[in-house]
Amino acid sequence: MSEVHSGGCQCGAIRFQASKLGRPSICHCRMCQKHFGSFFGALVSADQAHLTWTRGQPMLYRSSSKVKRGFCAKCGTPLSYHHPNGVELAIGAFDHPERFEPQVQVNHHLRLPWIDTLFQKPTTAQALDDTELVSFQHPDHDTAEWPPEDDQ
Repeated sequence: MSEVHSGGCQCGAIRFQASKLGRPSICHCRMCQKHFGSFFGALVSADQAHLTWTRGQPMLYRSSSKVKRGFCAKCGTPLSYHHPNGVELAIGAFDHPERFEPQVQVNHHLRLPWIDTLFQKPTTAQALDDTELVSFQHPDHDTAEWPPEDDQ
């Protein structure tokens, strides 16, 4: 039996479980850039028969004549990519995204012109005062309900 992976949106309104996942990838097309609000979209193919939305359902946006993109209508988290051959899930929406290292780049010819040198740039730590930061993000694990009763 294949491992079951869970994930969901930032606010916790939508959760999913999936097994029999396929190839992790990143896509450089402009529609993925817009959907993710980023330089590319990171996705892993999923077997629809082994994908269950355990809390809520994604809202679907028809981004082209052949594709719909799923997201949380409450917080906007990108969740899924529905195409004629199946569905793919946003790697960043999984509780453990580190388990899905991309194996291929799709539409590489459409990448932003500086993407190949992005990780050569200097790095810096962002100073956050953790004593003042209170996260309202759903935790990276399934919960019986969300938000907790005392936060509603």
